[in-house]
Amino acid sequence: MSDINLDSLISASVLRLRARSAYFATLALFAPISADTQVEHAATDGRRVLINPEYFATLDRAGQDRLLLHQVLHAALLHVTRRGSRDQRIWNTACDIVINGIVSEIAGIGVEPSAQRDAELEALSVEEVYELLQRHPERYPLTDELDLLVVAADRSGAQGQGGAEATTRGSGRNAVLEAHWHSALSKADLVALMVAQGALPTALRRELHMLDAEKLDWRTYLWRYLVQTPTDFVGYDRRFIGRGLYLDALAGETLHVYIGVDTSGSIDEHHLRLFMEEVQGILRAYPHISCDLYYVDAAAHGPHAITASSPIPAPVGGGGTDFRPFFSAIEAELRPHVPAVAVYLTDGYGTFPPAPPACPVLWVIVAGGLAAESFPFGETVRLILE
Repeated sequence: MSDINLDSLISASVLRLRARSAYFATLALFAPISADTQVEHAATDGRRVLINPEYFATLDRAGQDRLLLHQVLHAALLHVTRRGSRDQRIWNTACDIVINGIVSEIAGIGVEPSAQRDAELEALSVEEVYELLQRHPERYPLTDELDLLVVAADRSGAQGQGGAEATTRGSGRNAVLEAHWHSALSKADLVALMVAQGALPTALRRELHMLDAEKLDWRTYLWRYLVQTPTDFVGYDRRFIGRGLYLDALAGETLHVYIGVDTSGSIDEHHLRLFMEEVQGILRAYPHISCDLYYVDAAAHGPHAITASSPIPAPVGGGGTDFRPFFSAIEAELRPHVPAVAVYLTDGYGTFPPAPPACPVLWVIVAGGLAAESFPFGETVRLILE
């Protein structure tokens, strides 16, 4: 180990990255890199990259560049903090699959023949890949080597501390990491723009979207979507002005929600239960909202009137996926003076109607579902499970 100058090898690797991509080379400058013989190959704690110098020296130049970039991307894309309470090995595997897809798009680097690759999964966010690996563990072997460290690898013994103080410290550390890498990503973007080196890999743009500070959890989005219309202030209720009472008028005294659930096989019981629990929570909080539920495969089965406390009817379906029957059914039910919205829980793979309905539409897409830009109308939100 004493004969290995890791700093020199890393500097050479960063220079090679710079020739290929100023964006990735800039990110690498924001990751302190240290020699650490206690890791098998390499690892990151979210801020630092730890590399076993003896292993690094055995790699050819392309291998060194791949390993360095792989770890930097783990850190920059906040894979350590985004894991939350998810299983570490499954999460690590999901991150590796997505990163290998990103690295494969960088000219001159390539990927190892043994690297975990899956063209279908690479097209998804890490959260979606994790969920699919959970549901189908046979799909891909889990990564044996864990290169995402749970806590900072400072060997200080702080890993064993717990309680409220440790939780607060962990939350603060996450905020610092997120601020650090948001700054790094912004600077890398600026450098890449200045040198005009072309567009970022598609898979990387998708991961960067997951870091958007304004991105809402699907539950929050669902609540906002369903309650914003009937509670928007539009003036005073004229019925009470003559009595000297100036009361807020609501945009609609009632709101009717039409829910379509894809029962062609893409929605499992867990997805359906979580989704309907949120809907019933909204109904409890806002009694002026009414709801009709349809199960839909190649036909629309319903409507089932849903209340805050009613049991959820057993799903019906199992055939092909066609969205048209649901929208035809609700078009026949829409009433001119009753505000309505439609919410569809699906993977998005099916036949769309030629024109949107006469009400707003929210698509709640499960893991592995159709890309948001492929929906011909409506808004989309991803149902990502913890």
